[in-house]
Amino acid sequence: MTKAGIVDSVYERVGVSKKEATEYVEAVFETMKETLESGDSIKVSGFGKFEVREKGKRIGRNPRTGVEIEIPERRVLRFKVSQVLKDELND
Repeated sequence: MTKAGIVDSVYERVGVSKKEATEYVEAVFETMKETLESGDSIKVSGFGKFEVREKGKRIGRNPRTGVEIEIPERRVLRFKVSQVLKDELND
């Protein structure tokens, strides 16, 4: 599903105009981005948890040439699905 698909779903389920649905979806995603950029996690009950993790620098290897390279430290996004959603998906 794309962002446009989410907007369409909100439009149909909530009964607001398409413009309002777009604004709502954009506001939710913008809030999520700002929260994650600040280093905080987002926990959505019954859905899962988004969190930013720090990965330290390490040595990697180019699989084609075998040359070692240094991979710099970075921040990565991790999503952990809730047990409720996991159970629903596997029933």
